Amino acid sequence: MLSAIVITKNEAKMIGDCLKSLQFADEIIVVDTGNTDRTNTIAVRWGAKVITSGGSDYSQFRNDGLVAAVNDWILYVDADERVTSQLQMEILLLTGKKDNQASAYSLPRANFFLGRRMHYGGWGEDDRVIRLFQKRFLKHWKNPLHEEPVFEGEQGRLNNLLEHHSHRDLSSMLEKTLDFTAREARLRYEAGHPPLALWRFLRVMGTEFWHRFIRLSAWKDGPEGIIDGMFQVFNMFIIYARLWELQQKQKPI
Repeated sequence: MLSAIVITKNEAKMIGDCLKSLQFADEIIVVDTGNTDRTNTIAVRWGAKVITSGGSDYSQFRNDGLVAAVNDWILYVDADERVTSQLQMEILLLTGKKDNQASAYSLPRANFFLGRRMHYGGWGEDDRVIRLFQKRFLKHWKNPLHEEPVFEGEQGRLNNLLEHHSHRDLSSMLEKTLDFTAREARLRYEAGHPPLALWRFLRVMGTEFWHRFIRLSAWKDGPEGIIDGMFQVFNMFIIYARLWELQQKQKPI
């Protein structure tokens, strides 16, 4: 049997479609990481069990969901992701078997940005995420940001797509940035990042621009690709501006 786990933070606009795509699961757990909108109410309407996480980072959020799950298989899906009907069938066939299974499985993702299916700039067909596990082999998640699963055994691959509807509009992009960049800057600060100077700002922004537009050809996805690529450069600038701010606060007066 399968437990699906969804981490949420004010996802009232997205959670309904996500949970609709998870109705094939035997149990749905929505992890509340500080919801103040109607996310929890909508989740209950779709038959989900809502738990409140006392954690402060994404690995803790995922670990809290793992502890609450009661079934042999665990599927993690973000609120802006959708399990396609083909992927549902593939998961059901796999989890219904009694042998020859790996401990964890990666899923291919189809990424949508501002409503467009993306193929470049880091959103290509090689984007895979490890989300399906046999619970007994999944030990925990590590890293406060860009979390990774720690599991025993071998990793397998699924073939059908998980849809990722990232950033429906520019307003949601900016809202996410406020949280994400604060966490990224704090991690760099706590790791003892060297004091920031002008050349470091220019280097990180230049490197991100080269990575998105030259190496990954973000411009090939049209206006949406250009917007996303430039936003990633801006995002990197905000991370380091926040880091600079943290460092300034610790300077003696």
